[in-house]
Amino acid sequence: MGRLPFIIAACIFIIAFDIYCYKAIIAVFKKWKPTTKKVFAIAYWSYSLLLIFGVFCGIYLNLFLTLRAIILVAFFLTVACKLAMLPFLILDDLRRLFIKIFRRNKKSEVSTAQSTPAEPISRSEFLVKAGLVAAAVPLTSLSWGIISGAYDYQVRRVNLILPNLPKAFDGITMGQISDIHSGSFYNKTAVKGGVEMLLGEKPDFVFFTGDLVNNLTNEVRDYQDIFSKVKAPLGVYSTLGNHDYGDYFFGKESSPAKVKNLKDMVDVHKVMGYDLLMNENRRLKVDGEEIGILGIENWGMGRFPKYGKMELAVQHTDDLPVKLLLSHDPSHWRGEVLKKYPQIDAMFSGHTHGMQFGVRFKEVQWSPVQYIYKEWAGLYQEQKQQLYVNVGYGFLGYPGRVGILPEITIFTLKRA
Repeated sequence: MGRLPFIIAACIFIIAFDIYCYKAIIAVFKKWKPTTKKVFAIAYWSYSLLLIFGVFCGIYLNLFLTLRAIILVAFFLTVACKLAMLPFLILDDLRRLFIKIFRRNKKSEVSTAQSTPAEPISRSEFLVKAGLVAAAVPLTSLSWGIISGAYDYQVRRVNLILPNLPKAFDGITMGQISDIHSGSFYNKTAVKGGVEMLLGEKPDFVFFTGDLVNNLTNEVRDYQDIFSKVKAPLGVYSTLGNHDYGDYFFGKESSPAKVKNLKDMVDVHKVMGYDLLMNENRRLKVDGEEIGILGIENWGMGRFPKYGKMELAVQHTDDLPVKLLLSHDPSHWRGEVLKKYPQIDAMFSGHTHGMQFGVRFKEVQWSPVQYIYKEWAGLYQEQKQQLYVNVGYGFLGYPGRVGILPEITIFTLKRA
């Protein structure tokens, strides 16, 4: 597959990185007995090579989800710890290089150096040990994020003010979940608990804004019964995310297997009772008054696919006083909606996950993902148009969350 060269290159980099870290540790603990060093070397390299082998198996073999999750946990924790060490090791090597150059250029020591060899420059134990301590920080925080953060569902309540909202809709509630990524789950009880939290809020209608799976539709088979329980009096409306098309498994080119995978995805939404909107719209009616629910296929800036066709989604909606858009990728809002579709009152997205790492309080939020996405979590407004970005129900890659917890959003629609 096309990703094989990238994976091989990543493995080569990881092995080189391992050699660098290993030499640093051995140099600091040079007083270890030969048997201790031998045991450490065997354990260190056995773990590293086994981890790389496990990653290949997780990608190319149909392993149990739990086993695949364990491999991913170990991989991310290991890489994070070594990356935390890296700045200290580089700083120490630069220090040693500077001292070596300084000694060579110090003319006053030339004669001394000729008669008496200079002492070899050993690694700074302080810096390397400081690096080991620094490595414990991500180990602790990321481990806690797996233990407590992955399924720590948070209900966020938002008043959504829509100036043209019909009176019949004033006070109606709407739920949103996004980015389920069922292929990453390993705890059905916890996932079920999150769905029960959503149902306990008794929303009048619900949006699911894409990424039901990681790569293949069959990943949802063990969780389909749980998400089928998501019901609401006015319906559950859904759209597809970039992971739902099979692009990351089959590639971007069409094939019979990829076409079938997408058909299966559409069928799953139907079986679960979700009204999947693929460049189309619905009229939501309450007491004789209507608003529009529009949904498009994935449309993202940069490397993400642009399957969505807004020109189709907005057809026959000119008479509707309020139009709510489901679009998985928040970059669509600034990339197309604000520029070409001023009739969209509010758009609902996911996709960013808040990078599953950061801080999020009522007045302050920060995540590294904000340097990639201008709109990445919460409610945004530009003139009369609004965007809400849900940071996701599930997780991808790192099987946990630190600071940016899984989200269930409950909106109360209000007139101006």
